[in-house]
Amino acid sequence: MNTITQEKLKKYFQVTTDAYTMAKASGNRLPSLKEQREDFLDMIQRYIKDAEHFEKKGEIVDAFAALNYAHGWLDAGARLGLFDVHDSKLFTVD
Repeated sequence: MNTITQEKLKKYFQVTTDAYTMAKASGNRLPSLKEQREDFLDMIQRYIKDAEHFEKKGEIVDAFAALNYAHGWLDAGARLGLFDVHDSKLFTVD
């Protein structure tokens, strides 16, 4: 299927917010990069808020895109060691 449905958008909201919650609660595998970790968390939160904004306006494609950007930041942070997460369903780690 190549259509972004409300169900698909809801699923991506759930996966992304679950991953964000896990990342935020996790430790930092590289304590020397505390500032970068906070920057990543800020960017992720901003993209999630953008997705919520777009969804409210009915702009489903833009909402989906914002969620994908947020998840890209989550995966990059996990790969760099900014988030000490071990969940291959939510991240491209392990």
